[in-house]
Amino acid sequence: MTSAKRQHQLDEAAGPDRAIGGREYCAALAQITDDWVVDVFDAAVAANPLETGRVALLAAGGFGRGELAPQSDLDLLLVHDVKAKKVAKFIEPIASAIWYPLWDAGAKVGHAVRRVDEQLDLARTDLDSATALITARPLAGDDELAREAIESGRAQWEKRSQRYLETLQARVEARRQDAGAVAYRLEPDLKDGHGGLRDVQSLWWAHSAGLRIQPEDLVDLDRCYGVLVRARVALHQTIRRSGEVLRLEDQDAVAVAGEWADADVLMADVAAAGRTIGWLCEENWGRLSTPSRPEPEQLVAPGIVMRAGEIELTADADPQADPTLVLQAAVGAARHDCRIGRATLERLNDEVELWPGVWPLGATDHLVALLLEGHRSISVLEALDQRELISRLLPEWEPVRSKPQRNAYHRFTVDRHLWEAAANAAEVADRVSRPDLLVLGAFLHDLGKGYPGDHTEVGMDLVRTIGPRLGFGAADVEVLVMMVEHHLLLPDVAMRRDLTDEATIAQVAEAVGSVEVLDLLHALTEADSMATGPAAWGTWKEGLVNDLVERVRFVLGGGDVGEATWRLFPDADTLELMARGAINIVTQEDLVTVVCPDSSGTFGQIAGVLTLHGLDVVSAQAHSDEGGMAASQFRIQGPDSSIDWVAIEGDLSLALANEFALEARLAERARTYRRRRPTQAEQPGPPTVEYDDDASSNSTVLVVRANSKIGILHRITKALAELGLDIRHATVQTTGMEVVDTFYVRSSNGGLVTKDFHRQEIRRAVLHAVS
Repeated sequence: MTSAKRQHQLDEAAGPDRAIGGREYCAALAQITDDWVVDVFDAAVAANPLETGRVALLAAGGFGRGELAPQSDLDLLLVHDVKAKKVAKFIEPIASAIWYPLWDAGAKVGHAVRRVDEQLDLARTDLDSATALITARPLAGDDELAREAIESGRAQWEKRSQRYLETLQARVEARRQDAGAVAYRLEPDLKDGHGGLRDVQSLWWAHSAGLRIQPEDLVDLDRCYGVLVRARVALHQTIRRSGEVLRLEDQDAVAVAGEWADADVLMADVAAAGRTIGWLCEENWGRLSTPSRPEPEQLVAPGIVMRAGEIELTADADPQADPTLVLQAAVGAARHDCRIGRATLERLNDEVELWPGVWPLGATDHLVALLLEGHRSISVLEALDQRELISRLLPEWEPVRSKPQRNAYHRFTVDRHLWEAAANAAEVADRVSRPDLLVLGAFLHDLGKGYPGDHTEVGMDLVRTIGPRLGFGAADVEVLVMMVEHHLLLPDVAMRRDLTDEATIAQVAEAVGSVEVLDLLHALTEADSMATGPAAWGTWKEGLVNDLVERVRFVLGGGDVGEATWRLFPDADTLELMARGAINIVTQEDLVTVVCPDSSGTFGQIAGVLTLHGLDVVSAQAHSDEGGMAASQFRIQGPDSSIDWVAIEGDLSLALANEFALEARLAERARTYRRRRPTQAEQPGPPTVEYDDDASSNSTVLVVRANSKIGILHRITKALAELGLDIRHATVQTTGMEVVDTFYVRSSNGGLVTKDFHRQEIRRAVLHAVS
């Protein structure tokens, strides 16, 4: 029976008006497959009758659990009690007569043939063999032999439970390291990711081996497992092949197949399920490492003790009389780097009510204290959120819970990102005068992402409402609002603007208004960027932000803005090379500096050669002198492999001498270039070219947004050169599939570009270049 025929039977069973999915699909497919495999077994035994012993066919793995996704393997175990010398005569022909028809029909079969005692011997040391028996079910053959194999396997599982538990726990940890978290991956591994299907199965097996799991946890595991099974079935139906990774390009179609409203809802459900599974793994596996000899009970705060390594409420504690106990317990858990006891967590869940108005006295101090514990606070916040306690204290939190960001730039859901940002902020809190505002600003800065509209503007309105409820006065609320408003100011300016331009420094100084706010934004920038992902923060970006902050601090301290525009390029060495009047190329790590005679188009030639060698330009600066020499410096990001600087320098020399077919070579590379897989769900909009007339006092600033593609910087700069523009400074920022390139240019006479017609022609030329 082919997979297509099995699908046809499923469609007939569902009826014309209903599609089935998830566990219902798996159970129906397993039943149809059962009937087929039993027929194959019966035919095999009839064609090869046994003269001695017994034989039985067991379904194992997902098939044993009655859980077959469209592309699942059929895990089958043929057990027998025939003596070894007669296996070849009686058992092997039966096995072949089973496996070959299944293979011929296109089924993927995981198979084994063993005596019962052989299977038990193997299961003593091999976890997979052991779990195959405890999840197996009889399909066909001798019922008594099948029961003997399964019951013996389960008895051995219970007898050797401690060893199996240790191996299971090690497997869970290894998967966490290898596959990442289902909740936070852009493309989660539904099966092997941390918080995935395997983790649930491992907890089920651990429970059968004696790990005590609370009934409500088993209910939650079952519910979340159902979500992931539904997604897995829809994934297999979509891609029509075996696969466990929910790739970005498949998510829209999987949402349709699984009957989710859209891919955002699908990924939010997957993230929420993965988070709960991951948390239950931490909670339940953590009990294996709890000290066997409990330490003496320790008073943490009135009504709160640490008992057996966990934070507990005392019997006389009353969360309704003292609502702050929930936060005090959280602070205690974070400070002692331990869990809130499950009994206490459930008490808080039952007794903590919604806080719609002004927070109780002292509550904000406790929240700040919790956040200042840094990364120790994250597991505690996760526990609170698993019981929706954060949303009761802060109702505005609910829309960001498990909200996916669905791009490679952000590695966490919105809520986890905010926790990580606050934890990072706590690490640098000693750099600011108001650590409380810093960690709260980090905790709230992206809250607007849970709501329609611009997340910054929405977030500002939310903080204006939340701040007074937390007990802050008008001045402090305004600082928190400014932190939300300007949380991207420093990195955006540092990455996209010329830091030696007076207008740049003056605008930032005016926006932040004070050294106190500047310091808060500086710390928030670092905390936010590090929480975003590895692509959002690095030595180069950190240096640019630090340089900007130093210049702005100088102005806010009373210094003249004209004195805050010192240049780092060209440096003394570059000026000396320019004075020599010869072409010179200097390469070092991530910098390429080219000195050559000043001529139109040089910038684009250099950019093109770098692109040809697979290097991404992230920023560039240009300078020319009265002697007719020019210097250009490009900061690049290279491939993982080493960079062939000798070849690059050779091609640059040829290009500058007009002896290099750059356009033809770029066209050849573009034809053979392997397109990158998508890294974000939201597609970039159409290309735009905008002028920012407030960004510079001595140059015209163009901001170009376009889809990222090979050679785009070369094409833009070539278009600018053809219109007689001199590029003085450029920054290139690539986020996902979009580039944001900023160019500081002057006209051929050294002035600003002011004529409307000239501006329109520049826009026309650049849009044509990027189309």
